[in-house]
Amino acid sequence: MREIAEKLLKTRSLDLNEYAKLIRYRANLAEWLKQEALNIKESIYGKDVYIRGLIEISNICKNDCYYCGIRRSNGDVERYRLSEEQILACCDEGYTLGFRTFVLQGGEDGYFTDERLCALIGEIKRRHSDCAVTLSLGERSDDSYAALRRAGADRYLLRHETADREHYGKLHPPEMSFDNRMRCLRSLRDLGYQVGCGFMVGSPYQTEETLAKDLKFIEDFKPDMCGIGPFVPHHGTPMRDFAAGTVELTCFLLSVIRIIYPPVLLPSTTALGTIDPQGREKGLLSGANVVMPNLSPTNVRRKYELYDNKICTGEEAAECKGCLSRRVRSIGCRLAIGRGDIKK
Repeated sequence: MREIAEKLLKTRSLDLNEYAKLIRYRANLAEWLKQEALNIKESIYGKDVYIRGLIEISNICKNDCYYCGIRRSNGDVERYRLSEEQILACCDEGYTLGFRTFVLQGGEDGYFTDERLCALIGEIKRRHSDCAVTLSLGERSDDSYAALRRAGADRYLLRHETADREHYGKLHPPEMSFDNRMRCLRSLRDLGYQVGCGFMVGSPYQTEETLAKDLKFIEDFKPDMCGIGPFVPHHGTPMRDFAAGTVELTCFLLSVIRIIYPPVLLPSTTALGTIDPQGREKGLLSGANVVMPNLSPTNVRRKYELYDNKICTGEEAAECKGCLSRRVRSIGCRLAIGRGDIKK
């Protein structure tokens, strides 16, 4: 398998069969590729780790994804929606703490119309003109994405979840469309957003072959950001009895993605920290270079439960940032102040 890994390092490209073999026989390659990925990351970004202030604006969602704790059919969720004043207060506090990117994330909540979001984005930009605004609000129309872009949104995160059509159908209800998800990503790219995609590692029915399609998609699409994290089951979903993904495979794939597209912005996710106390550090040491402390009001954090046992639900924003700063320093890195744009 070493020849396949060497080909990847040289060409940044493999075919589907080679990617599947790389994943299947990763045990003997993981440490080597991890070091290569770390070298690549540091050649571009040095020891900097970018921070994004995450604001979970609503756990109301029209969708019924089989794996998600805030799915429409989960009647046990205590629903909430932040007001514009609350969201702006989170941004103001985050700015004082040194954040220069705010990520507005939520379920597909129809309350957040283009008119409301455009006004909100405009006010964030008015107050904090040196900051980037990232949206992670699911599938919308091309016209909607265009309006939000004109209002000042810089980035959009939309996990593709899987690049395999059949696998997508096993994770989502029939009314959700693989083709529409891919259309959204292409539209966002065409509109000039910095675009993020991503997938769950170890999700139900996932195979080396489906993961190979994810890696090939990333190779072809070249996203500005790529958010991957282990699947963690939620007790209120049809997929509650499936096993969680692993830190080992997630970190291996972080390394491979860094090698495939060297400048990509790679988060070390909260889900990694949920299944392993040192998970986020392991992600950063495998090629990741972004962390996303939570700026949401503490009284809603436990309600935004996409999966079980989510960490950092009781900490104030300053505590979240302070904890991550210490963790990042412990592995020889540093939190970087600034927007943290991709370096192409």
